[in-house]
Amino acid sequence: MSVEERLQEVKDRIAKAERYSRRPAGSAALVAVSKTFEADDIRPVIAAGQRVFGENRVQESQGKWPALKAETPGIELHLIGPLQSNKAADAIELFDVIETVDREKIARALADEMKKQGKSPKLYVQVNTGLEPQKAGIAPKETAAFVALCREELGLSIEGLMCIPPADENPGPHFALLAKLAKECGVEKLSMGMSGDFETAIEFGATGVRVGSAIFGAR
Repeated sequence: MSVEERLQEVKDRIAKAERYSRRPAGSAALVAVSKTFEADDIRPVIAAGQRVFGENRVQESQGKWPALKAETPGIELHLIGPLQSNKAADAIELFDVIETVDREKIARALADEMKKQGKSPKLYVQVNTGLEPQKAGIAPKETAAFVALCREELGLSIEGLMCIPPADENPGPHFALLAKLAKECGVEKLSMGMSGDFETAIEFGATGVRVGSAIFGAR
């Protein structure tokens, strides 16, 4: 299959999952994860109509996305990988959505840079639903307090939560937990689900699914 055909297949699967879950068409947005792929690999996906993309690393993104964004208006670029505080300025400059706000140091760095640059990317808090020591994210029981800190003390507008369930566990309970936390925190967006489990995520209320290999192929 061509990359265009794979993109269409993923979109069809998203639409089917929305119908199955009795959700409105288009309520689960596709974030095409283009990490490790070159600009020439991404251009056909843009040409096929995709406008929302996800990247893991700030530095890698700086090498390809300024030119791609200049070529095609309306691109929305998400940072979905861990963010170091020394990259906060670069992240604010390039990304439209930052999904990996996961500790106070990062939140403060982003707040400072947003003031300096006069830019306001959309922000999500990453939750470590499986409490995995090797994985970024705030602990579930600390999520509400952290969102309140971001909003009330730092003046950040947190619009969503994001999670990456443990690879060896049923993702459903993790998606259910994230949805519950979102209600408690009063946030509307849920970024959850990847190539192997995005249909399940849509059943549990995902508003954005992050799909890479099912579109671009193996890395």
